[in-house]
Amino acid sequence: MSMPLQRGTSGGGVLRVSDLLRDSQMKDKTGVRSSTDNNNNNNTTTTLRFPFTFLFTDKSSSDPYTARNKYRLMLLFVKTTLVLILLLALAGSFWWTISISTSSSSTGLVYHSSYRRLQEQLVSDLLDFEDISVGPTRWKELEYCDTESENYVPCFNVSENGRFCGSESRQDCLVSPPVEYKVPLRWPTGKDVIWFRNVKITADEVLTSGSINKRMMMLDDDQVSFRSASPMFDEIEDYSHQIAQMIGIKNDNFIEAGVRTILDIGCGYGTFGAHLLSKQLLTMCIANYEASGSQVQLTLERGLPAMIASFVTKQLPYPSLSFDMLHCSSCGIDWDQNEGLLLVEIDRVLKPGGYFVWTSLLTNARSKDDLKRWNFVYHFAESICWTLLSQQDKTVVWKKTTKTKCYSSRSPGVGPSVCSKGHDVESPYYKPLQMCLGGTRSKRWIPIEGRTRWPNRSNMNKTELSLYGLHPEEVAEDAENWKVIVREYWSLLSPLIFSDHPKRPGDEDPSPPYNMLRNVLDMNAQFGGLNSALLEAKKTVWVMNVVPTAGPNHLPMILDRGFVGVLHDWCEAFPSYPRTYDLVHADNLLSLQRRCSLLKIFTEIDRLLRPEGWVIIRDTAQLVEAARALTTQLKWEARVIEVESSSEQRLLICQKPFTKRQSI
Repeated sequence: MSMPLQRGTSGGGVLRVSDLLRDSQMKDKTGVRSSTDNNNNNNTTTTLRFPFTFLFTDKSSSDPYTARNKYRLMLLFVKTTLVLILLLALAGSFWWTISISTSSSSTGLVYHSSYRRLQEQLVSDLLDFEDISVGPTRWKELEYCDTESENYVPCFNVSENGRFCGSESRQDCLVSPPVEYKVPLRWPTGKDVIWFRNVKITADEVLTSGSINKRMMMLDDDQVSFRSASPMFDEIEDYSHQIAQMIGIKNDNFIEAGVRTILDIGCGYGTFGAHLLSKQLLTMCIANYEASGSQVQLTLERGLPAMIASFVTKQLPYPSLSFDMLHCSSCGIDWDQNEGLLLVEIDRVLKPGGYFVWTSLLTNARSKDDLKRWNFVYHFAESICWTLLSQQDKTVVWKKTTKTKCYSSRSPGVGPSVCSKGHDVESPYYKPLQMCLGGTRSKRWIPIEGRTRWPNRSNMNKTELSLYGLHPEEVAEDAENWKVIVREYWSLLSPLIFSDHPKRPGDEDPSPPYNMLRNVLDMNAQFGGLNSALLEAKKTVWVMNVVPTAGPNHLPMILDRGFVGVLHDWCEAFPSYPRTYDLVHADNLLSLQRRCSLLKIFTEIDRLLRPEGWVIIRDTAQLVEAARALTTQLKWEARVIEVESSSEQRLLICQKPFTKRQSI
């Protein structure tokens, strides 16, 4: 796609994509042109003032009453002029429409297209004129929040009982990074080393012993390291090997056993998931909101998938039958509480034939109370048709049934019942936990052993696509489009990242295009096409595929392809900490999410985006222009790019600046 490019915030001229590297040479010309425009504006002002000198007189009046009358008269004159301009424009537009309608049919389409574009330009110009008349207050830059908001997470840090999204949970300010914040080290170095001041954690929390996952950290000056050379990592390797043996997997080949996606509950700091990456396993870390020493924040800082999730009272924002394995190692959840209600939720999101791995001191209970708790979990798991595969040391592995008839064959009164059709919602969005077994009626009830193995799993066949009501031609066309789009994105971002922004002092840019990005947030993932194209292009990224509640729900398909994702309402805050994503992508999200203002969505993007992070918005020309105007308030650098000369869509590429708060 050959696309003209335009600076959004600087008001520069139109460029071609091939001119990106020469953009800096245009700055001088732009400065000269701006100076000339200023002189022309001054001349225009003089011309306008001459016939209305009585309105613009510089002499001060000794009569306050007369001065007020002149001020009111001037305001009335400005308003009347605006109304006249609008009426003339509409009258001209109406006359032109009539004249076009009488033209020959052979040229009618061309005239209609030209007329429509000119009409849109007219509306845009009138809006711009309105903005100028209102003054600078409308587009005033947002202020930075106070230092207490550096790790602010709306909807979660307002309540100790999980998620609560009220009107008071959102802030109309920009979350600034800590004083000593540094741009994270590039992948894969950033997986093993993070900057200590980038996250909210104390030295005691780093050094305090905990589970096997948490003992992997070492504090070294201003860095926290998770070095694979540490003897501690032998433990995690042995632990992974132990789980494979307990399941009956040879050579630790989890993929051959049908395992690809893992939900790690209370993941420590992502060490287990980081280790499994080498086995082509994708692990999503979830944990409650934590004001300090957050498991989710540190995991994301390392470039690993994570999100805040609490299922104390609400269901997880995942469809039924989402994950191949669930893992809990000293995760702090009392599975015996609430009559096993949390185990029912675990069963809902676990695929048929999937595994639940639980490591806890409770499995080797000795006291009377602990034995009572362990016996409850043991018998409850049996009542929901889980099979105990093995128990070694502190670790237990269960396997979920692959046959729904197991539920009907249970004795009366044993275990929770199967959900009725009205209560078996495939993709609940933070609905209350329910004591019934979900997903049993789904067409997606397919044992993990019967699914296509990764990586072929990401390219579904005709039979698999039919489960989601999709045709192979539709998905194939979408996949091909995203391959082209990803190549275009990379060709656009490469020169911008490495040649067109100020280098950080003392930092050398790596050779493009490797390790440019790691954490990617796709705000409207659709079929997961962006994720698939990035992986096929061998980009070292992971993608959080978000399916908006306002649109079609393709999240079950995305998860079944072997990706990770979540259902979300973008009028609410996303369940993540500030500064956790390198790239935020929104394809036609603005057209879809009309229930809340663009400014609310954009301030949330700014909260999630790392300093020097990137935003790519693809939408209609009108919405992209409206979004571009907001970038001034967010202090972003912005550029508008035409997708095609005949297309109604535009690209808006933005970069968040690295603004440091001054230490006091």
